[in-house]
Amino acid sequence: MVLVPGVVLPGALAYGALLEALGDAVDPIVKDLELYAGDQPPPGYTVEVEVDGILRAADEAGFERFHLVGYSGGGAASLALAARHPDRLGSLALGEPAWDGNWRLSAEEEALWRRFGELAASDRSTEELMDEFMHLQLRSGVEPPAPPPGPQPRWMATRPAGIRALIAAFGDGSIDPDGLRRFDRPVYFALGSLSNPDYWARMAARLERTLADFTIEVYEDRHHFDPPHRAEPERFAAALRALWARATQGRP
Repeated sequence: MVLVPGVVLPGALAYGALLEALGDAVDPIVKDLELYAGDQPPPGYTVEVEVDGILRAADEAGFERFHLVGYSGGGAASLALAARHPDRLGSLALGEPAWDGNWRLSAEEEALWRRFGELAASDRSTEELMDEFMHLQLRSGVEPPAPPPGPQPRWMATRPAGIRALIAAFGDGSIDPDGLRRFDRPVYFALGSLSNPDYWARMAARLERTLADFTIEVYEDRHHFDPPHRAEPERFAAALRALWARATQGRP
């Protein structure tokens, strides 16, 4: 399996509890975003850079076919990979992917993405950028978690530029909906009840209409910054095991 984190936490922090819950039965690669391979986002950064990075990590590990778990920005890259290289995946598990392509967006989603674009183009301080970035992804009235006390880790310094680059890549990129329609492997979508419904509930409904084998599971009282793979790792691990069991039915 390959696990790809979001745009804020490094993979080791994002998936440590989940990997502990899964135990020794899995052969995992935690693949951090190419966005943070250096001190600055790669020149000409696109979602395809992340797709290529995931495939390269799988090839280096000798994974001809693998189960892919992607959260937020990593979930967006995972969807793009599924549409372009469906033969490489045994299954796909998504934790509120940050983007599913620029197609069939509702008026509410268009308004949300305008706000993301305005935020990315602004000169706001790191604190202001992170605060609005988090609020946009939560249900109205839900407050994001406070930053931990004490000095921020060194990797946090790269996050504002990474967030801006990722939003720009989504604006310029695309995921072929026909590629998603052709993807026939089982897909699991974990949805937090406190996340912005104009973002992920609408996305989940659209993907359910598009993907051949799609399951949504709602996690009550969870949201994008309290995701189930961290907050409820045993439950999320059980969902992955069920997904993988479905993936192997009728397959060599």
